[in-house]
Amino acid sequence: MSDSETEKEQEASDNESVVEESAEIKNESEDKPVSWKDLGLVDILCKACEQLKWKEPSKIQRESIPVALQGKDVIGLAETGSGKTAAFALPILQSLLQNPQRYFALILTPTRELAFQISEQFEALGSSIGVKCAVIVGGMDMMSQALILAKKPHILIATPGRLLDHLQNTKGFSLRALKYLVMDEADRILNMDFEVEVDKILKVIPRERRTFLFSATMTKKVKKLQRACLNDPVKVEVSTKYQTVEKLQQYYIFIPVKFKDVYLVHILNEMAGNSFMIFCSTCNNTIRTALILRNLGLTAVPLHGQMSQNKRLAALTKFKAKNRSILISTDVASRGLDIPHVDVVINFDIPTHSKDYIHRVGRTARAGRSGQAITFVTQYDVELYQRIEQLIGKQLPLYKTEDDEVMALQERVAESQRIAKMEIKDLSDKKGKRKKGGDEDDDTEGATGVRKRLKGKGGNKKTARRK
Repeated sequence: MSDSETEKEQEASDNESVVEESAEIKNESEDKPVSWKDLGLVDILCKACEQLKWKEPSKIQRESIPVALQGKDVIGLAETGSGKTAAFALPILQSLLQNPQRYFALILTPTRELAFQISEQFEALGSSIGVKCAVIVGGMDMMSQALILAKKPHILIATPGRLLDHLQNTKGFSLRALKYLVMDEADRILNMDFEVEVDKILKVIPRERRTFLFSATMTKKVKKLQRACLNDPVKVEVSTKYQTVEKLQQYYIFIPVKFKDVYLVHILNEMAGNSFMIFCSTCNNTIRTALILRNLGLTAVPLHGQMSQNKRLAALTKFKAKNRSILISTDVASRGLDIPHVDVVINFDIPTHSKDYIHRVGRTARAGRSGQAITFVTQYDVELYQRIEQLIGKQLPLYKTEDDEVMALQERVAESQRIAKMEIKDLSDKKGKRKKGGDEDDDTEGATGVRKRLKGKGGNKKTARRK
């Protein structure tokens, strides 16, 4: 071999080692924690994040904030509880600081509760810069909302239906100068058949704007929406498959359908001291379950779509403030809601759509905390349960119970079921007579009269003796 060939080989090996070293350096830099400052945020917003005790950005925030600050449209795909709200809120607030303007940004959300939560996060992050937010959702008085809109807030957080009502009927209200549009939980917005409303809203806001589209899943409808309203977007995908967080312990329990209430009471007693979210499939079942648990001395509060907005907010506030340890809800609370202290999620009724399982159990084990999820599977739910296991790619362990201990509660639970049935009848009888405005505690409070009557007959004393 000649000297020149030897030199070339040596040079090639040197180059390879340089490439390897640079790759190692790159990997090391990727492993290093990134600060809020590194993302390009101004000091005042970095300080706001620190005050909220956010030590470092999450994956979706690291990926999407720098792109958004460059003025590009963003499609963000990430699982629930990943910090999506701050991922769009921080770039919008930084842009607002540089170019102050009323009606600066519009955030569309599928549910009222999520709208209020997003507003709280905007106000927390923007408190030092005087950001004004308005929440425009159904179930509230149109006239008082029109007065709020007349004050021209910087940020509007709205559900599509009610926003369209105001755009069509509220004099002097328009979004012709809007700079940012965000669609949060876009897949859910479209699944709830808001397509027509979204199309109409897109026609009356400027084409020259920045658009952020955040979704847990990339459905056909979301792809169609992306083509319609985004301009050369950057796609940021944190999670490519459906998954649950590592710190979540998941179990299933196989039981006959007629003993579901008994097993629920047993688990709540066994895990007393924890904070629970229980998911039911219907509004009626949330009320029925809440009444059964209340009659047994457990502090439960229902949350469902047929409650007035004030009552829904009151129920959430009580649970967040830990005045109630059990929140019984339909899927209205399965998306986006961040309640830090939820220890256990119970799927009392198995979700019909497997993807809803991911969102439900995502209410616990958030932001690095641990949590548990227990799914009730009856003889009629086996196929639905198998779909969930297939989706998440794992077989869940059985939650172990002693049948004798559980069935010892049967008599007490049966008595509570009987009282709850009478209370529900009383509720439906009074529904037409009750005043508007909701001065009762929530949708189960109208049953107080039944409890008093039963007490006079010795019904509650009988239950108390069994306790």
